[in-house]
Amino acid sequence: MRVIIFGAGAIGAAIAEMLAAAGGYRVTVVDRDSAALARLRPRGLELRQVDVADRASLLDAARGHDAVVSALPFFLNRAVAEAALKAKAHYLDLTEDVATTRAVRRLADGASRAFIPQCGLAPGFVGIAAHALAQRFDRLRDVRMRVGALPRNPTNALKYNLTWSTDGLINEYCNPCEAIRHGRLVELAPLEGLERFSLDGVEYEAFNTSGGLGTLCETLAGKVETLDYKTVRYPGHRDIMKVLLDDLRLSERRQLLKEVLESAVPSTRQDVVLVFVAVSGWREGRLVEESFVRKIYGGEAREAFSAIQAATAAGLCAMLELLAAGKIPQQGFVRQEEARLEDVLATRFGAAFADGEVRSRPRMAA
Repeated sequence: MRVIIFGAGAIGAAIAEMLAAAGGYRVTVVDRDSAALARLRPRGLELRQVDVADRASLLDAARGHDAVVSALPFFLNRAVAEAALKAKAHYLDLTEDVATTRAVRRLADGASRAFIPQCGLAPGFVGIAAHALAQRFDRLRDVRMRVGALPRNPTNALKYNLTWSTDGLINEYCNPCEAIRHGRLVELAPLEGLERFSLDGVEYEAFNTSGGLGTLCETLAGKVETLDYKTVRYPGHRDIMKVLLDDLRLSERRQLLKEVLESAVPSTRQDVVLVFVAVSGWREGRLVEESFVRKIYGGEAREAFSAIQAATAAGLCAMLELLAAGKIPQQGFVRQEEARLEDVLATRFGAAFADGEVRSRPRMAA
């Protein structure tokens, strides 16, 4: 399969290296930043410097490929999806942005190829896991999804390090959050719904953020009483972010907030991804609950993937593998939950969702 990846940042690079290491893919990586391309190990990859903000250049690059992957910021995804449509290629992205997903869905209407937004971790893999649990019940009550990408060794007051797209992080913290309450679709305020819990002796907090549910509200509408998604952080993080976003009104000045975060909060590869899904309902007349829990640790070595890189990239790569194998729809709009959890875990990338450490990057294929 000929795959072109737009975006050579942390996640785009991880996707490229995973696919090249797996074999069976001819991978091209495109970015306008020559330095980002230079950081990739080119063995098995074709690298192209292209202005990804130029629609004509996007279409020219997309032609001749079987699948187009956008690992760009969410606000560039629609243009990439339009290029994929015109190039008659499958389309996959990582967006958490609800409006972007709706735009991709409109483009997918009547398309001859599959359009699969929201691949990755959350949205993405967590929705697949939640849907798999939900199918084990005769009647559902609650579906609760909690995901966090956290530093293993927090040192600042935020108890946080930047681990992925700052634009995406701000988007999640500022936009309305879809949920189901008492069987009805609602929108909740971001950063609200604060709760505390402990796991393996570690204290966490969780609060509403936007985009993590993907299309599950639609899929489970009329079937569940409560459905929600919350981001997991260490205690105290939410309160500081509320000061920044609400009291200082930086939610209205997102570019400034991005500059502040990127100049003050360091990134890290020494991270841990926590995935926690709990589903309750009735089975054979009894109220029962099942949960799905994973902790994924970033590798310590300099060349290792971080946990969020590994989990997000593996989610997209698994969907691409299922697409190539004909195990998910081949045309039109495809929801994440149309993939079976057991199929995802059985792909060559499913091992990333096992508990444990991501020790190093995969070896590149010869």
